[in-house]
Amino acid sequence: MDEIIVTTTNTIESKTIIEYKGIIFGEIVSGVDFIKDFAAGLTNIFGGRSGSYENELVTARENALIELKQRALKIGANAIVGVKVDYETLGQNGSMLMVTASGTAVVVR
Repeated sequence: MDEIIVTTTNTIESKTIIEYKGIIFGEIVSGVDFIKDFAAGLTNIFGGRSGSYENELVTARENALIELKQRALKIGANAIVGVKVDYETLGQNGSMLMVTASGTAVVVR
């Protein structure tokens, strides 16, 4: 999957887009467990960064981008342009994290 170019820009320097395959998405929904909530609560009390939540965000974002690349490959694209990553909380008390990566699958030469 490393051969897939992923960029937030609408063009790729030194490449020409020869075909647009369409808009694609990679979505991940991740639960935040009691231990992470407890650790984040301590961080709120004592200050500092919440490593457990940060790690969860990083992992969810990476997985959403992997899914995006897999979907691009599946439809014959070799690049994704205009990539955007969004974060939402879902579920009771915001206990679920949803990360959505979207972009336009293209073929470049």
